[in-house]
Amino acid sequence: MRLVPRRRLIGYSDAVVATALVVTCLDALSKAWARRVLSAHPIHVAGLVWLRLSYNQGMSFSFSGLGGLTGIVTLLVAIGLVLVALRARPGVPAIGFGLLIGGGVANVIDRWAARPHEVTDFVALGSFPVFNLADVAITIGFLVLVIAALSGERLLT
Repeated sequence: MRLVPRRRLIGYSDAVVATALVVTCLDALSKAWARRVLSAHPIHVAGLVWLRLSYNQGMSFSFSGLGGLTGIVTLLVAIGLVLVALRARPGVPAIGFGLLIGGGVANVIDRWAARPHEVTDFVALGSFPVFNLADVAITIGFLVLVIAALSGERLLT
């Protein structure tokens, strides 16, 4: 009997999973901190940067308009992304997909764990919508994948 390496057998990159887990954990910890510390008052960091507790029924960066469907839409997008990311190439593409998945999963967990179903946001930059670390991971992951694709790098195996 010939053994097949786990990576080839299952078809995923360890970097995708590790990145997604780190993002999900850091986001959960930061949101727990924000709910505990920022519930009394906002904190001014510097210039236009504030840490201010806010809850979002919509999607990333306070985008709303889908009502109760937001959680379902987010979950379906995350599942589709996971199915694509199973074929991510090692390196930059795997990190990009891991950031996207980790951010999406973190916001889904936060939304479904809360009553009412809202995502905890706490980073405010002037008049820009309030956001969280998961939103940052999603944005950076998307940018990483776009830059990699535009530079000619293959994203999938």
